[in-house]
Amino acid sequence: MAFHLKGCGTALVTPFQQDGSIDEVSLRRLVQFQLREAIDFLVPCGTTGETPTLEHGEYLGVLRIVVQEVAGKIPVIAGVGGNATSKVCALARDVEPIGVQGILSVAPYYNKPTQEGLFQHFEQLAESTDLPIILYNVPGRTSSNIEPSTVARLAQIDNIVGIKEASGSIAQQMELLRSVPSGFAVLSGDDSVALPLIALGGVGVISVVSNEMPGAMTRLVHLALEGKFAEARKLHFELLPLMQANFIETSPIPVKAALAMMGLIREIYRLPLVAMKPENRVKLEKVLAAHGLLQPQKV
Repeated sequence: MAFHLKGCGTALVTPFQQDGSIDEVSLRRLVQFQLREAIDFLVPCGTTGETPTLEHGEYLGVLRIVVQEVAGKIPVIAGVGGNATSKVCALARDVEPIGVQGILSVAPYYNKPTQEGLFQHFEQLAESTDLPIILYNVPGRTSSNIEPSTVARLAQIDNIVGIKEASGSIAQQMELLRSVPSGFAVLSGDDSVALPLIALGGVGVISVVSNEMPGAMTRLVHLALEGKFAEARKLHFELLPLMQANFIETSPIPVKAALAMMGLIREIYRLPLVAMKPENRVKLEKVLAAHGLLQPQKV
C-alpha cells in the first residue's frame, strides 16, 4: 500500500468542558495551534486523548471535528483500539467515512494475548478495513509486547504500514528495525528516544510534547531525518526537561495541566484520571516557565 507517514505527529489531548462534555471550541483551537506550528500529522483519540472514557458518539465527534478543522492540510490518523477484536474491527469501519487517512491501533490491553493472538488480532483488523494501519506497541499500558518477529509477520500484510514503538527497549527497537521490510514506518512512541530511534532508521515520532511545543518537536525530528544530528541533539536536550515533566504523573495528566497553564484548554479530566499533586504541579510550572510557555499562545 502506497502510504508513507513520517515526521512528527501529535498524540492530541481531548479537552473537556466544566460539565465533562467535549470542549469543541478548545479542540478546534488546539488543531489550529498545531497547524500554525507546522506539525506533520495529528493523532486524535489515542491514549493521550483519554479515549477509553469517551462514549462512541463522542469519539466519532472528536474525529469529525479534527478532520473538519484540518481540512486536508495534513494527515489525520485515528486512534482505533480496544481489547475485543470484533469491536475494534467495527470501530475501524465506523471511522472510514469520516475521512481519516489511517488508524493507529494499540495492542489489546488486559487480555495479555500470545504472539499468535496478537498476529491474528491485527490480521483480522486489516481484513476489516481498507485504511492503512499503524500498530501501537506500549507494553507499560497493555501488559503485552508485540515482538519484532510478530511485527515482521504483520508487515507482510498490505495495509499494515508501520508501528508506533514504545517498548522502552532500544535493543528491541534495533531488532525491530532490522526485521521489518524497507518502507515499513517505525515511529517512536516516546519523545525522549525519538532522536536515537531516527538515528537507527526510524522515521519519526508520535509525540506528547508536541501538544505544548509542536514547532520545536517537529524541528527536532526534521533535523534528525536530515542527518543534522549535532543540531538535533542540542534541541533534544533543550526539550528533555519538558519530555520528562510530561510523565511526572500518568499521561495525559501533566500535558493537560500544561495546556491549561498555557491558556489553551480547561484542566478537566475524566475519572479515573485526576488533577496533579501540588508538588508535581510546581515542578511542571517551572519547566513551562523556562520554555516561555506561560505566556498567552498565538492560535
